[in-house]
Amino acid sequence: MSNVERVWKPSQELVLQSNITALQTLLGVKDYEALLRTSLNEPETYWRTVLAYCQTVWSRDFDRYADLSRGNEFPKWFPEGELNWVDSVLAWADRPETAQRNAVVAERESGEITALTFPELRSKVRSFAAGLQAAGIQRGDRVGLLMEGGIEATVSLLAVAYIGAIVVPLFSGFGAEAIISRLDACSAKALIATTGFHRRGKRIDTSQAILEAKARLPGLERLILKGEDAADMPGALDWADVAATPDSGQPAERMSPNDPFMVIFTSGTTGKPKGAVHTHGGFPLKVVHDSAVHLDARPGDTFLWPVDMGWVGGAMVIAASLLRGATLVCYDGAPDFPDWSRMARLIERHRVTHFGVAPTLIRGLAANPDVSTQGDLSSIRILVTAGEAIDPETFLWHQENFGGGRAPLINFTGGTEASGALLSSVIVRPIHPAGFNAVPPGVEIAVVGPSGEPVVDAVGELAILRPFVGMTQSFWRDDERYLETYWRTVPGLWIHGDLALQTSDGHFFMRGRSDDTLKLAGKRLGPAEVEDVLLELDAVKEAAAIGVDDATKGQKLVVFVVVDGAGEHAAPLEQAIAAHVEQRLGRPFRPARVHIVGDLPKTRTTKVMRRMIRSAYCGLPVGDTTALANPSALDEVAAAAAGT
Repeated sequence: MSNVERVWKPSQELVLQSNITALQTLLGVKDYEALLRTSLNEPETYWRTVLAYCQTVWSRDFDRYADLSRGNEFPKWFPEGELNWVDSVLAWADRPETAQRNAVVAERESGEITALTFPELRSKVRSFAAGLQAAGIQRGDRVGLLMEGGIEATVSLLAVAYIGAIVVPLFSGFGAEAIISRLDACSAKALIATTGFHRRGKRIDTSQAILEAKARLPGLERLILKGEDAADMPGALDWADVAATPDSGQPAERMSPNDPFMVIFTSGTTGKPKGAVHTHGGFPLKVVHDSAVHLDARPGDTFLWPVDMGWVGGAMVIAASLLRGATLVCYDGAPDFPDWSRMARLIERHRVTHFGVAPTLIRGLAANPDVSTQGDLSSIRILVTAGEAIDPETFLWHQENFGGGRAPLINFTGGTEASGALLSSVIVRPIHPAGFNAVPPGVEIAVVGPSGEPVVDAVGELAILRPFVGMTQSFWRDDERYLETYWRTVPGLWIHGDLALQTSDGHFFMRGRSDDTLKLAGKRLGPAEVEDVLLELDAVKEAAAIGVDDATKGQKLVVFVVVDGAGEHAAPLEQAIAAHVEQRLGRPFRPARVHIVGDLPKTRTTKVMRRMIRSAYCGLPVGDTTALANPSALDEVAAAAAGT
């Protein structure tokens, strides 16, 4: 059967019961195309309708949709309005349909399960918020968050936003160097962290990285730690003690829609990580909108979407579920522990309706089909995949084996800087394998050529043609880099850095990154971050890092280094280099291969051509090499691949 014949199609009943149909009725439009037109042509009407439908809580109503007086690059959303997005989460504690339901359920790798109802979540958030304030953390302070997913991480993130402070999520696999660079870049005042967590039955210690960060960051005044050895950390506060602080009775801090609540760092191809700034009236409103429109989420649903809190997906999943009055199920262990049935058993045990997962994990499930599907999956209503590109066969396997061919698989792509979807699918239209059937309302998208001209049935750059709710409010104290990254490739357009294909029938397909950014198991990492660590070694004179497609992980890290006199010691040196990267950046970023070469291909201005390295290594055409000062260096790269 061809992939065309395996297109998922919605039933008429599903269409009629969807959130999209309800919104169409409220807006007085007949179909999704008309909904899109309304979102672009009458944005204030559209957003007032959607936010009322999602029961968003405002402390003061806004005057209009946007203020573009600083240009499209720097919009101000919902002028004169006031809201703290956490109020919209906690309000579900008072609504009859959710007051007795679980808000958060956490299952540990050991099998231990804990839960908070919506009223209990409200109480815990308010108490932890009071504890943060008692510890001297105030509105506007930046607070690092280095925790595994669960009740504590959820409460921490919400409480930081509740008091008007700014959360800085950190990947749990980071080493000290990666933690320090991010906290230093935003002058963080505090760090909320766990001293260790379990993977496949073994404890992963994070305490040494935390201690090194504290020692090297004089502005980091407070540590709030969770873990058995938290009491042994000098000067640290115990997370449980902070959470036991009596509720002060203070309401959530009243915030402008344009006040930051999160700075989340993402890596580009050059320089230090970029701190994308997300606001109370941007990220949460985009996410709740997309949860309703693309995920068809509603009160009473149950989300399971295992994701690290340091990736934008961590905050996104919290917002997508809790802002819609749905239950969030957190699992912080290995997805294949004690075996590959763990995900299916979680779905069965908690009656999950929405199961989100990265393509990397789907490939692991598909490689172990007899075990991975051992569980009752009948509760699933919506499947979601995000984080990296997915191939049609893997897409279809997941849709048919976890969704039973009944539940649609929603492909979802956006980015750390976009909050939610730039492309996705909706359940009122057919879904092609690995494709996207819809542009999100409120976002005007085109696939464009080099000069910004729209192209159809050809690969081009994914471009956004006007400002959209959820877009980053620049980078943290670096407007110039923000403008250079998105707005200057084609003046007037946001060029996102993804290659895409739009077909003549209106479907979209992703074709990879247009820059050199690495994406390892769904987590973005800049080659410059790896290369800087490599160059710390005295033996390494030059370095280049690339991502190479991998059937299991999606992409693996391969590095090329120029050294002095390796000779017969090449193999031990390669191992030492890989170990150094792991120590500095964390185990997930250990190179799959280290190749010692005599030279790296560079332009005459000494720019290392990573894209050509990747092409030569993968046996792809390298393109025009006339700009290279040393094109013969590519021969050595190709030879390294042949010897792999």
